[in-house]
Amino acid sequence: MALIETKNLTFTYPGGTKPAVEDVTISIEKGDFVVLTGPSGCGKTTLCRCFNGLIPHFYGGKLEGDITVADLCVAKCSIHELASHVGMVFQNPENQLFALSVEKDVAFGLENFGVSREEMRRRVDWALKMTGIEELQERAPHELSGGQQQRVAIACVLAMQPEVMVFDEPTSFLDPLGAQRIFEVIHDLNKKLGLTVILVEHRLDLASRYANHVIVMDEGKIVLDGEPRQVFNSEKARLIGVGIPKATRLCQILGENGVRLSKVPINSEEASQLLREMLTHDRS
Repeated sequence: MALIETKNLTFTYPGGTKPAVEDVTISIEKGDFVVLTGPSGCGKTTLCRCFNGLIPHFYGGKLEGDITVADLCVAKCSIHELASHVGMVFQNPENQLFALSVEKDVAFGLENFGVSREEMRRRVDWALKMTGIEELQERAPHELSGGQQQRVAIACVLAMQPEVMVFDEPTSFLDPLGAQRIFEVIHDLNKKLGLTVILVEHRLDLASRYANHVIVMDEGKIVLDGEPRQVFNSEKARLIGVGIPKATRLCQILGENGVRLSKVPINSEEASQLLREMLTHDRS
C-alpha cells in the first residue's frame, strides 16, 4: 500500500493566476528512494509542501484533489500531526539551525513534542551517530562547514523519527564531493532504517545511483514517473531540459551511432562496466 498518494492534486497560491501544481497523481511506496526533478519553477517545492501540510495549512491558497500521507488526509490534519510522519530538510541548513550547540538544535523538535529527557538523550545520540557527527555535538552550528551543517539539519529531522524525509535540493550550496557525502548519508538512512526518501535534486549524475523511482515535473504537471532507466532514457526528459546522467546520454549517443549496450547505464560505474563487457565480447 502506498505511503504517499495523490489523486488529481491541484494547488494555486493566494493571488495566483494559474496552479503551481496541476492534476498530480502519484503513488510513493514505503521505503522508496524518489528523485523528484524538473526545470526550475516547475512545482517541485510546492508539491513537497503538500506532503508535510505546509500546503494548505500555512500557505493558504486553493487545494483541490486528494493527498494522503501515512493514511492521513493532509487537508484535514494539522501540521503538528503530520510532523511526526514527514520531516523536511531545506536547501540552506542555516535556516533550520539557531541553537548554541549542535545537540541543542537536534533536541529542539523533541522538546516541542514533550519527549521525556531520557528518550530525548537516546534519540539525539542516535541521530548524531546515524549522520556521523557525534564529535560535533558541542560545537556551535555557525562554526561548521556547509556539509556539516547539512548533516546537523538532517539529524534534527531524523531525531523526530518520521516515516518520510523530504530533501529540497539539500546540496545546492555544496561542492560535488560534499554533495556526494550528503547523498551517501541519505542513502544509508533509506537502506538501514527503511526511511522513505523524496529528494528534490538537479545533480542527477550523483543522485541517480541511489534512486529506485524518478518523478519529472514540468509546468506544474507530472510528465514522467517510473524506474530511473526508463525515465532518464526517455526522449521527453531531454526535450524538457532535464539534465539526465552523462552515462545515460553517452549510451544514447552510442546508440545513435549503431553501438548498443546491453542495458542503459545511469552512472559512470555502470557505463564503464558495460563498455568493458562490450569490448571484451568484441575481442572474443
